[in-house]
Amino acid sequence: MVVTVEKDATGEPALLLLLERSRAITLQGRDRNGRAVVRIVGNYFPARALGGGGRAEEALRSYLRDRVLPEIGGREFVVVYMHSRVDRGHNFPGVGAIRGAYESLPAEAKERLRAVYFVHPALRSRLFFATFGRFLFSSGLYEKLRYMSRLDYVWAHIDKGQLEVPDCVREHDDELERRPLMDYGIEATESRCMYDAASMDSSASLHSLRCVS
Repeated sequence: MVVTVEKDATGEPALLLLLERSRAITLQGRDRNGRAVVRIVGNYFPARALGGGGRAEEALRSYLRDRVLPEIGGREFVVVYMHSRVDRGHNFPGVGAIRGAYESLPAEAKERLRAVYFVHPALRSRLFFATFGRFLFSSGLYEKLRYMSRLDYVWAHIDKGQLEVPDCVREHDDELERRPLMDYGIEATESRCMYDAASMDSSASLHSLRCVS
């Protein structure tokens, strides 16, 4: 599917500018092995403003190709994805868009991706990826996925000074410490939001599976 992308007065694609200004995807410092760190803040992702799944996927592909990969250069890198306070209706592009964006990466870039740290996954995400992950993503990505239920586990791989953590992620981490049953889906958050992307519900799962065919 071809997606027409409008441009602003400077000639820059509007969707790329939207992603850049959101700071949803940024290059940070280095991990303890000297690899570049790409931070993705799910709560910052402007999914609603980007529109439908096709537009979100096209924006992700273009942003990774034109902005992120050139900045990384030929270095190995890791991704830190912060899932805290993600909601399907506002800031989640959909599993299909994420899959499409990853699969569009050049083979050598996929090889240089050494790990994906999934911060605050909660129970539904774990179950979803345990059930559908191998079908939705190539084994190369699935095997690099590392769950980080707390920020403390991230610091075993990345020094604190190398990664900027938004307030919303820190607050959610603190809430999990106070109410550990939230990790198992037994207790709701104080704001009564399903931070564990509602995209993992039955309808979204079926949609994601359709994207594979």
